[in-house]
Amino acid sequence: MSRKKTTSRKKAAGPARRRTLHALVVLGLLGTSAYLTVELRDRQQEKAPPVQSVGRPEGAAAGKAVPSGERRFERLAGPARTVVRAADGSVLATFTDNARTAVLTGPSRTFTEPNFTEAKVTSDSWVRLLPQQWKEGAEKSAWFKDWFERYLGSQEPDVLAFSMEYLDGAPQKKDVHGLVYAGDAQFGPVNPNGSQAGDLRLEQSDFYDYLGIPYTFRDGTVERPEPQRLRAIDCSGFVRTVFGYRARYPLLGKDVKGDGLPRTADGMARLSPGVPVLELTGKRPENIDKLQPGDLVFFEIDKRTGERLDHVGIYLGLDTDGKPRFVSSREEANGPTFGDKGGTARLDGNGFYAAGLRSAKRL
Repeated sequence: MSRKKTTSRKKAAGPARRRTLHALVVLGLLGTSAYLTVELRDRQQEKAPPVQSVGRPEGAAAGKAVPSGERRFERLAGPARTVVRAADGSVLATFTDNARTAVLTGPSRTFTEPNFTEAKVTSDSWVRLLPQQWKEGAEKSAWFKDWFERYLGSQEPDVLAFSMEYLDGAPQKKDVHGLVYAGDAQFGPVNPNGSQAGDLRLEQSDFYDYLGIPYTFRDGTVERPEPQRLRAIDCSGFVRTVFGYRARYPLLGKDVKGDGLPRTADGMARLSPGVPVLELTGKRPENIDKLQPGDLVFFEIDKRTGERLDHVGIYLGLDTDGKPRFVSSREEANGPTFGDKGGTARLDGNGFYAAGLRSAKRL
């Protein structure tokens, strides 16, 4: 009798014990998952230096305060996007469907590069990356309010500020470990078989070459820098430095279709995520009015590569003469520039780059 009662109690206690055990296992797994998430996140952050504030570029104006009060979200097409307006109708921000690049209105600032051009770019556009691709109605998402309040009117360095930190004469910046992550960049090492008129410098210098450290991509591929390419980035390497290493857009190790930025200009134009702003037709776009600061612009300027797109830059906006201007890393200028050495860095008219323009994409 006593044994039956004991057995009965064991039977009754068994499920309860199993439930308790199950709960402990779940909690343990959740705890482990949380730990690993933090650990992986910290390791990922260790690969790139903390972004340090650059403040306003030299010559930047204080600008007007961002209007407060009621905000209206308006839907527009071509491309599909959400525009945020203040009560007075002024535009506060633009978010494009299926893109992470957002343009927010902030304090006016002026970019100059006197060594290569008299042109100046004065703009109140600040280009930032959203934590995820924009979707219609995303303004109702839990993450949006905090993100928008943090960055609207903020002077934290953005994509355009990052791009200026690699121009000719830009001062070096180091992280807490002494790693140089910004400063005057070259295009690439001298080509022993090149000439002043062609291929004077070698291509294929990526962000890890500039940094001088090995980099592990998400697929496990490890790329190691070549010593002769230290402080050098070619045109696509410059874009990957600005958008990927600095602004944290995902990077791919090679030209493959995926959720990151491929290695070359042609790969970025044809394989990367984002929104085609100027469709790739093989011809020069008839109209470039859809461009906004931060868009990637692609060129076909080397006849030896056929229909392959061989140059990429970042659209800055209109210069003080009202001309559309872009920044890119170029052999002729031996590094990043929005100046006119080797060709006028404008997208209108019949200049070298304007004639070679083929498409644009918003990441």
